[in-house]
Amino acid sequence: MKIRPVILCGGAGTRLWPNAKKHQAKQFIDFGNWTLLGKTLERVKASIYDTPIISTNAKYLKQVKQHLKKHKIKKFKIVLEPAKRNTAPAILSTALIKDIPNEQPLMFLAADHLIEKVALFNKAIKKNQKKLTHNNIFIFGIKPTMPSSEFGYFLTKNNKVSRFVEKPKEAKAKQIINKKGCWNSGMFYLRKDSIINNFKKYQPNIYRNCNKAVTKAKYKSNVYYLNKQAFTKATAKSFDYAILEKTKDINAIKLDIPWSDLGSWKEICKMYGRNKRHYYKKKNVFHRPWGSYVNLFNGKEFLIKELYVKPKGILSLQKHHHRAEHWVVTHGKPKITLNKKYFTMKPDETIFIPLGAIHRIENPYKKPVKIIEAQVGSILKETDIVRYQDIYGRVK
Repeated sequence: MKIRPVILCGGAGTRLWPNAKKHQAKQFIDFGNWTLLGKTLERVKASIYDTPIISTNAKYLKQVKQHLKKHKIKKFKIVLEPAKRNTAPAILSTALIKDIPNEQPLMFLAADHLIEKVALFNKAIKKNQKKLTHNNIFIFGIKPTMPSSEFGYFLTKNNKVSRFVEKPKEAKAKQIINKKGCWNSGMFYLRKDSIINNFKKYQPNIYRNCNKAVTKAKYKSNVYYLNKQAFTKATAKSFDYAILEKTKDINAIKLDIPWSDLGSWKEICKMYGRNKRHYYKKKNVFHRPWGSYVNLFNGKEFLIKELYVKPKGILSLQKHHHRAEHWVVTHGKPKITLNKKYFTMKPDETIFIPLGAIHRIENPYKKPVKIIEAQVGSILKETDIVRYQDIYGRVK
């Protein structure tokens, strides 16, 4: 039996746009002729997979259909949530639709994860298929590349998950990594009957109401419109809290592959830094007295640049009215002014420059400084620079 991929596509992506009234959901952002949902749809075209099911809400239905058409996926099902109820009701509702046999393996994927080395990922899924039972759950752990407080972790004993740790501080994350802990990728792998059995046992309220929402759903043009009255009665809970923290039968599949949920501008900057040769165009290089910069990608309300600050180069002391900035240092040791603070940064360190903050980059050393910068805001032009001091005489 083939594995049925279920793509969870209801996230709003608010972490990237904290102050924006209107914001783009992360899975639909154009990062340069590709989106995270598009990459996910391409991934599930592998021969191990059956036709995909997409769990989303009415707000995103049009965009989901556009993506399916663009990626030439003709056979699919969409399960439409009538209200936000977190991942537990979303996961259960998709599993309950009648065209999934009881023993079919289901692979739950987030629509907004970037996974590289896909062949290794799919190999691990196929290899563990025979180990699935009517009760157990497999989750995917990623070998951490650094101690990060942006991800959840789990620890294992004999490939069984012994403990979850939700977004720890960096010092705690280091201890977890020393104990061979993994990043919790938020991807789940289990059979339909295992989902049903676990929800019946640990979350009877969610099971009862989701079952009603599916039974009373309207079905039209490959879309299940879940019954709103029943679905809204289901307790709003994440799958982690609802099931994973209750059951003891969780197995870990550990992967050493490049993975990111691109959940912060730091992660996005790093992604562009790794792939900058794909985005580099000579016509987008601009020279300045302090060095140069290249515009790598101009997105919707964001702009990614690489700054090159030559030895002894000093940018003007400045602020912006219409944009905030996120910097990731990739080379050298820049001296940074941020309002009344003055400090040195090192490679792989990151900083956020809020809207209206007075800031400056200096390079007092002999080695050049390189920074990947994400500008986020309504106006992303050089005209939005208010200069206070400038050694090159550019203050009017």
